[in-house]
Amino acid sequence: MSYGQQGGSQSQWDPWKPHSQQPWNGGADDTPDWAALAEASESRNKRRRLLFIGGGALATVAIGAAVAVAVVSANDGNSASDKPASGLPGTGGLPGQSTGPAPSFESTSAPPPLDPRDFIATKRKDTAPLGAQILFPGTQLTMGETVYKKGATDDTKSCSAVTKGGLPKILTKNDCTRFLRVSYVKDGIAVTVGVAVFDTQAQASKVKSQVDTEKDIIRSLSGKGIKDFCTASICRTTSNSVGRYSYFTIAGFLNGKDVTEKDTPVFQIGNNLEEFTFRQILKRGQVQASAAANE
Repeated sequence: MSYGQQGGSQSQWDPWKPHSQQPWNGGADDTPDWAALAEASESRNKRRRLLFIGGGALATVAIGAAVAVAVVSANDGNSASDKPASGLPGTGGLPGQSTGPAPSFESTSAPPPLDPRDFIATKRKDTAPLGAQILFPGTQLTMGETVYKKGATDDTKSCSAVTKGGLPKILTKNDCTRFLRVSYVKDGIAVTVGVAVFDTQAQASKVKSQVDTEKDIIRSLSGKGIKDFCTASICRTTSNSVGRYSYFTIAGFLNGKDVTEKDTPVFQIGNNLEEFTFRQILKRGQVQASAAANE
């Protein structure tokens, strides 16, 4: 019994064609041709590998295209950060920008310092305590290397009672309200300082302009170790003013000797006490100006 046709041409076997018959080895017997079968199997496997490789390449191309489309779609969004600078609005159109006037700020500069002389110019502002012991404190005065021993002090509202010559009249005419005195001594030379108090600086300045220092003088003050001086002898006198105060000095020898231009120590003690009095009055203004600035 044979499984093929006898005689005529033998049909060719196609391993990929359905129902095709596989040739046998010469048809002489029923033993399969194992070499042919192996070759056919290898051919089928090779085609499958080609199909798999080709399909994978197509899939890779398709995935790459999808990713590219996704990237392009993302770049087509409305994110302002992806737009070029030319697409951004100008600074005038940004929110929070004001086209109005620039803000102004209050000046931080410190106010000018207060003038101490303003506080000793009028009674209204010069309100610090006042007295002979306040203006001339302590028991002695040191000027440089020179020490002056302090004597008696005096404080009165009768300005004319402690002055002589034409000074009582001048003080009364300009409404002197108070007169303070103090004396110092050094090596037989004594000096008395007198301070006349007025309500205004104008009154004190007027007194200064009207005084004749040779005739309009203060009375010397004795006491506390200082005997009478300058009661009959020639003495050296000065007058000046600062603020609402006029101040005077009279200096001479305790032994009654007349003062001459050659008596330098007498001039020195008068000048030193005149300067000290000026500083003390100005200090009143400085203290009151500092207190007012810190209020």
